[in-house]
Amino acid sequence: MSVDGSFIQASADHHSRIPREQLAEAAKVNYGARKYLEELEKENGNGEPVHQQDKVSTTDPDATYLTKGDRAAELGYFDNYLIDNESCVIVGVQATAARLSQESAAARDMIDRYRERHGRQPHSLAADNTYGNGELLQWLEDRGITAYIRVKESPNSSPDLYGIEKFTYMPEANCYLCPAGKPLNYVGINQRNRAHRYYSTAKRCRGCGQKPQCTRGKFRTIAIHTCQAARQKAEEIAKTPEFAVGLRKRRKVEALFSELKNRIGLRRLRLRRIKFVREQFYLAAVAQNLKRLVRFLTLRTQPAMATA
Repeated sequence: MSVDGSFIQASADHHSRIPREQLAEAAKVNYGARKYLEELEKENGNGEPVHQQDKVSTTDPDATYLTKGDRAAELGYFDNYLIDNESCVIVGVQATAARLSQESAAARDMIDRYRERHGRQPHSLAADNTYGNGELLQWLEDRGITAYIRVKESPNSSPDLYGIEKFTYMPEANCYLCPAGKPLNYVGINQRNRAHRYYSTAKRCRGCGQKPQCTRGKFRTIAIHTCQAARQKAEEIAKTPEFAVGLRKRRKVEALFSELKNRIGLRRLRLRRIKFVREQFYLAAVAQNLKRLVRFLTLRTQPAMATA
């Protein structure tokens, strides 16, 4: 199977965004803001979206403000697809906030729902490197699903400096030795990126002949992800011929999004609020699957060609 998400513009203009603290005042005259606050109150605070923003659209409060690449920022959602590579049939759909972190969560949810409905799970999953975080790779590894996903590197890593492969782990002392033989001691876990942190000191790195190739700071630090074993396995899989085949098949999900926007015309949503946006995503996926069903039935009813 393959998984991917695509940004769909919301039925709301970015000028409708106001500071969150002004929602209560806007609710006096704006129906959308009033309905949104009423729903949050009924849910006793449990309904606040995980993508809480400083500014909220009074037209569609669930829409997320996102900019990607050179495009101007827009309000919208992510339409996530899980597809079967051989048949190009969509087997999972999920609407999420337009946040990259939500794509991995949607992939896990869609695979879980597929397993609950059909009693089986995919043998492999192909995706772009947006999904190459340690948590998802570990989640797939625990379920025996081969990940055809490139590992997402840290944004702070530099290709012209020593990588982690240059350092030697010493389990008895729980430290790493740099190429010059100097230790980097363990200082704890960074909860933000879930990585074990190992630090050298300015005194150890000062005057080291290999410092220009090791770090640009006063001393070297390295981060080892808590799911490092799964990341290393994904890097090994990326060197196999099957990985290249999986990436080629992954293009089918991108073709489905192209069909969704260019053929079906879903570049901009017609409905508002995520519960209604979800319905529109489901209906569009049904239309795409019906097209494939017609093709399968047509191929099945064609008479076999006579052979000489």
